[in-house]
Amino acid sequence: MQSLINQLWPGVVRTVKVTGFDGADILVQLVGAEGAEAETGRIPQHEASMRRIEHPSELFEVGQEIDAEEIGRWREGQLQLSARACEIPALRSFLLSLEEGQVVAGTVSGVHNFGVFVHVDGEPDGLCTGFIRVPDLTWGWIEHPSEAVEAGQRITAEVIIAETRSGQVTLSLKALQEDPLILFADQVGRVLTRPITKILPFGVFVQLAPDVVGFLHLSELTDEPVETPDQLVNEGELITVRVEEVDLQCHRVRLAAAGGAGGTYRRSW
Repeated sequence: MQSLINQLWPGVVRTVKVTGFDGADILVQLVGAEGAEAETGRIPQHEASMRRIEHPSELFEVGQEIDAEEIGRWREGQLQLSARACEIPALRSFLLSLEEGQVVAGTVSGVHNFGVFVHVDGEPDGLCTGFIRVPDLTWGWIEHPSEAVEAGQRITAEVIIAETRSGQVTLSLKALQEDPLILFADQVGRVLTRPITKILPFGVFVQLAPDVVGFLHLSELTDEPVETPDQLVNEGELITVRVEEVDLQCHRVRLAAAGGAGGTYRRSW
């Protein structure tokens, strides 16, 4: 994950001259290479602009000089660049001012099932640069982001990455919250009676503590042949389990039936 994030951080900006088009890609030549043949490169169609266009020729013409960000070398070492990363100078300057781990403030502008948009303080007028993925909202289990935040709410979040190519800064609310699993790590071996929060075809999730859930595999519920756990248990029902493992690296808790595996499931009424 970290290596992927590193690839998305802004690259070097080069001044290039448009030399032509290859389909919907822009062919360019680096400007300023004195005394040597200038290197050529390519701006893929999706890196041409943040605006919706049918073809890059709507925005660029042969002979025009533009700034573009280096994004790598593909196709047998050919230089690839992004024009969209330099399209709005004020936006690029703002994103470059942000660093991984920096704490920023902002206002929630929209809450959707796939994540939350945020107006980050200091961003250029008319733009919305912040985004929080659902897993970065809270350590707890939520069905929808609206359970964590609401439109108009002021928040403080940590910067995960600022991407000049997307014009967006990915934020995390969870990063500023204490990981509840760390506090729960000393519970290994304990027997607990807690409610079932979700039933899957191969097991159930059990609410062990605030913002801490554990997983109990179907094989722990019974030795009898059953297709799904809902033939044995219901959501909201209390169940007695033993905390088998707390994996801080993978952030998960593995549970076992309180009396051992298979055929030992006990309801708690």
